[in-house]
Amino acid sequence: MDKKTCVEITGEGSAAVVAFKATSISDVEGISAASKQIKEFIEENHPKGIIFDFEQVKFFSSQVLGLLLDIRAKLETSKGEVVISAINPQLHRVFKITNLDKIFRFFPDKESAIKAVGTSA
Repeated sequence: MDKKTCVEITGEGSAAVVAFKATSISDVEGISAASKQIKEFIEENHPKGIIFDFEQVKFFSSQVLGLLLDIRAKLETSKGEVVISAINPQLHRVFKITNLDKIFRFFPDKESAIKAVGTSA
């Protein structure tokens, strides 16, 4: 794995979990590397859904929102879904302020997100 990459991707049935491994995600190169890694995973594995796990994240730059929207657009071509799990309330406010809370589904933890994506596939 690229040392600049701030994500770990694991397969969970028909879905994939993208876990952010840093508490602060603002490094442009790291976000670009993560985007490339996620897109390659999608091309190779064709998941029905991707769960972005924000459990460890305390801060992220607006470029992360762009990454989420980009991946969502990529998955929509194959009727896939992007969901978000374990995001803290302060970061969830960013989604509400930008109205992105209306296009993503949110789950309190990774396990409930995996169950929901697995059943909607």
